[in-house]
Amino acid sequence: MKGFILDSYAVIAYFEDEAGAAKVERILEQAENGRIRLAMSIINWGEVYYSMYRSKGKEKAEEALLIMEQLPIELVDIDRDITYQAAQFKANHSIAFGDCFAAALALRMDYPLVTGDKEFKKLRDEVHVEWM
Repeated sequence: MKGFILDSYAVIAYFEDEAGAAKVERILEQAENGRIRLAMSIINWGEVYYSMYRSKGKEKAEEALLIMEQLPIELVDIDRDITYQAAQFKANHSIAFGDCFAAALALRMDYPLVTGDKEFKKLRDEVHVEWM
């Protein structure tokens, strides 16, 4: 089955109705209908929480987590192999460590990474990115 990895950037854009939110919504609808599979690392899930907490407060951050539980997104725990790959990305590219986990999961699952974060341009030769 075809699938995508969601970066925290994509989910936050969806919650905040920012640029690219409509594309994320279409992808979520496809997953809801069983046509694609969506996954996100637990690290990036945490990024959504702390970003929402900082920008909107604890109540909105908690609300975002409740909404995420209802979305058709598989949360993936991080193991040693994913962490190793993320650490290699971080060692070789100047990008945020959280982003490295999204990229490592995309590589592991062989799915494109959905994001609008321009930092991922640095990984264009290693990870397929589906731009929002």
